[in-house]
Amino acid sequence: MIKDIKGLHHVTSMASDAQENNRFFTDVLGFRRVKKTVNFDDPSVYHLYYGDEKGTPGTVMTYFPFSHMMTGRPGVGEVGETQFSVPKGSLAFWKDRLIAYGVGGIQADATFGVERLRFAGPDGDRLALIETVDDARAPWLVDGISEEEAIRGFSGARFNLHDTAATEELLRFMGYERTEVEGDVTRFTTPGGNGAATIDLVALPQTPFARQGAGSVHHIAFAVENREKQLEVRKALMDTGYQVTPVIDRDYFWAIYFRTPGGILFEIATNEPGFDRDEDTAHLGEALKLPTRYEPFREKIEAGLEPLAA
Repeated sequence: MIKDIKGLHHVTSMASDAQENNRFFTDVLGFRRVKKTVNFDDPSVYHLYYGDEKGTPGTVMTYFPFSHMMTGRPGVGEVGETQFSVPKGSLAFWKDRLIAYGVGGIQADATFGVERLRFAGPDGDRLALIETVDDARAPWLVDGISEEEAIRGFSGARFNLHDTAATEELLRFMGYERTEVEGDVTRFTTPGGNGAATIDLVALPQTPFARQGAGSVHHIAFAVENREKQLEVRKALMDTGYQVTPVIDRDYFWAIYFRTPGGILFEIATNEPGFDRDEDTAHLGEALKLPTRYEPFREKIEAGLEPLAA
């Protein structure tokens, strides 16, 4: 069994408009944009990272905004909901704020005895705020959102699956523990992690498969401390029969990827070196940062990217 996974590292989704995506996460939800770079496989497209002050693993939501991309179709075989931790008692504030900004799909409910506020992102992204007690992570603060209300980072994520059995087995192998069942939802939690600790598996045997597009999660990443631990995790997964990519340098972390039995793309990402490797913490996310191989083409790349608000 793997014992080195510390919870979620980041979640990467797709969007149809960079400006609107940037506005929503920074202005509406109060995240900090911690990195403005490009899709390493398609430098004509931004890769935007949002998180806390430093982009701490477990707080970072990232997006590939493909201009005019078709909206995704929800279904099984995908991350069906990305969940963020907020202080207990803050959901009334968030409901009022989301309504004031014209956010759609707002729905309050409770899951596993905890209050939840579900809502839609600009492309129908399925997001939720989860009231959490004693989340000690320091939030990024912006005007209009106090420390008693600000998002702390991820709480976890919800997977929509035809059958949960194989994914349950994988999560156990990854060090997660099956902690609760509520209806057709089974909760797994990683002990001693970074706060982004829960994965909920939803069994939806009659639901069609999802079609990825704007608003869909592209992949979900789990955190390990360093490259040494990552290599140990990679070997353990491969010894179990998973087809895992070689280690890929993403500048701000090293990554490996594999496809789960339920169809979801998993990444294992290192906590090192971090988003301050090429920018001072005070100025994270301000300048366009490019991988070394794209620097000779900076002028052309910048000319093709829509300018973003600070």
